[in-house]
Amino acid sequence: AVALATALLGLPSYDIPPGVNQPAKLRLVLAVLLGTAALGRFLEKTGLCSQITFGRYVRQGRKLGVDPKLFIQDLQFNKVPVRVYQPKAISDGRRRGIIFFHGGGWVFGSLDTYEKVCRYISRESESVVVSVQYRLAPEHIYPAAYEDCLNATIHFMKDIEHYGVDPANVIVCGDSAGGNLAAAVSQTLAGRSDLPKLRAQVLIYPGLQALDFNLPSYHQNRGVPLLFRERAAFFALQYLNGDALHMQEVLEGSHIPPDMRLKYRKWVSPDNIPAKFKVRGLKPHKPPDFKAEVFETVKRFFEPNLCPLLAEDALVQQLPESFILTCEYDVLRDDGLLYKKRLEDNGVRVTWYHLEDGFHGVISLYDYCGFSFPAGKRGLDSVVNFLKGL
Repeated sequence: AVALATALLGLPSYDIPPGVNQPAKLRLVLAVLLGTAALGRFLEKTGLCSQITFGRYVRQGRKLGVDPKLFIQDLQFNKVPVRVYQPKAISDGRRRGIIFFHGGGWVFGSLDTYEKVCRYISRESESVVVSVQYRLAPEHIYPAAYEDCLNATIHFMKDIEHYGVDPANVIVCGDSAGGNLAAAVSQTLAGRSDLPKLRAQVLIYPGLQALDFNLPSYHQNRGVPLLFRERAAFFALQYLNGDALHMQEVLEGSHIPPDMRLKYRKWVSPDNIPAKFKVRGLKPHKPPDFKAEVFETVKRFFEPNLCPLLAEDALVQQLPESFILTCEYDVLRDDGLLYKKRLEDNGVRVTWYHLEDGFHGVISLYDYCGFSFPAGKRGLDSVVNFLKGL
């Protein structure tokens, strides 16, 4: 049935690697994803609602009851909706503060979707957590999400005493697209002298570039849920332009001028990926002919606020201590590995946690409708342990 649905929907062929955490359960998650996509496409064709609107409805999560250990309130920081989680227990001193940006390809995700994850981080690390509801694409294209995350962070840092947070212990954190936003905000704040320095950035399987969708992890894991290779490009284009035109050209790499390809090769290249990550295969990729008309529509991909992996060394050197989590069975694995190398090459301390049996989005499934995976809990606990050590 899954194979039939995949063929009918024109989706990429799926792949559940034997080494992934609980492959049978992941196969069930895939079936649900394909079923949701099929129903969403049907609803869009009938004019009832768009596929994206239906996807958001399905993913929105249910409202949770009162948490006995947390004060939770919905507020607005500089007109950006946020949800603040504060431990009820008396603290000996000021707490650490964590600004959390959710994942979802800049298209999906909400405060409710990540409610359980944020509650868990706040409770277990005994931290104040601010979850940010940034504007979503395609209705709001780049730089809307980035600006919302930056403005909410600055608002929090300027009003930090009100929340009992130590101004020297503020961390930005995010998963997937949220990891992209956390990296971009961290880079922007690194150059600010009017605000406290961030204590750390926590990047959970972040997407950090849109130049090369042919890195080893993009081919090795092209059909592994929850993020197919084609969907990675689809989401990046939705965030940039509000549509997925020229997706095939972007996947092939014909959107990159030869001089820029040469310039960024020192940072975005399979040569910078450790050999052990190429064991599962390395597909040689010959760059296609450059298409100037495509470049004109996507040239903002070269802005570090959109693709933080492209920031200059002088800026990377100023970044705070970093935690990067990667998953073996994730198209975005190599984005995280490349950024890890860039940070370390520039003298930034990096704690790296690699889920050998993890897949993209595994942490977002924590305690989610019976779809929780042990690998996700391990990953979440690795984040908590890092935070507690700051």
